[in-house]
Amino acid sequence: MSRVFTSSFTAIVVLALGLIAPSPGWAQQRPLTTEDPETIGTGRFLFEGGIETGRDARYPLSGLRGDRLQMPIGVSFGLGTIGELQLDTGYTWFDIDSRTDAPLAFRVPADAEGTHDVLDLVVATKIRVLAETAGRPAFAVRFATRLPNASNESGLGLDTTDFSFGLLVGKTLGSVRIVGNAGLVLLSNPLIGTIQDDAFVGGLSIARAITKGLEVAAEVSGQKVWFADVPPPGGEPLGEVRTAVRYTRGRTRIDGGLLFGFTERSPDFGIMAGITIVGNLQ
Repeated sequence: MSRVFTSSFTAIVVLALGLIAPSPGWAQQRPLTTEDPETIGTGRFLFEGGIETGRDARYPLSGLRGDRLQMPIGVSFGLGTIGELQLDTGYTWFDIDSRTDAPLAFRVPADAEGTHDVLDLVVATKIRVLAETAGRPAFAVRFATRLPNASNESGLGLDTTDFSFGLLVGKTLGSVRIVGNAGLVLLSNPLIGTIQDDAFVGGLSIARAITKGLEVAAEVSGQKVWFADVPPPGGEPLGEVRTAVRYTRGRTRIDGGLLFGFTERSPDFGIMAGITIVGNLQ
């Protein structure tokens, strides 16, 4: 496989801070990960797909370290005026630069220069609890289950199932939209089936309209296991800063952005680009 960082990606120009309040049809926030409490609306569906690189990514369970290329895709369906069903998956290609001792390092052939696998399927439901008013932000809850589709034989999966619960908050202030997430994820241990760990997950995004259809956005997000001196493999701290530019025309939105990791497990740097399409089910 060719190196995941090529000159074609460097043509994507981004950078920014800020976010405009999305209409119900644009409740998803690709390429950011912080979830807006607004849903996409009754009788609507949303498709999003993209491409994302990650330089110097690490997989502690298999001991792999190298450059990553991912193609995330997702589909969301409006469940009435306050509910939404989300399905997210995709594919990963990984160039192996180095290896370290790890519990399941033997799963990946020693002579392999690269590996690939599907992304774990995440099935989630978002429910808006309170609508936004002039003096109050919108509130929603989100329940999600991550299924073990990526295998540990590829070195990219954990073969575990996790469950998460999150509180979503969003408020519009003029042309700026501020969104915050905070929640708990129950992490299965990939080595000991009778053990699970609890981790805090959260994020904060801010976005702002620049012109009609054009907005810039940024977020900080992360994950950290509680009450464990040594987190389980796959439960190591995660932390990223993402910046993005998005342009909307009609029912289509295109985006581009950069990511910067600030924990050992997170990629050092990455480039993102993608598309979001909203339609009606009827």
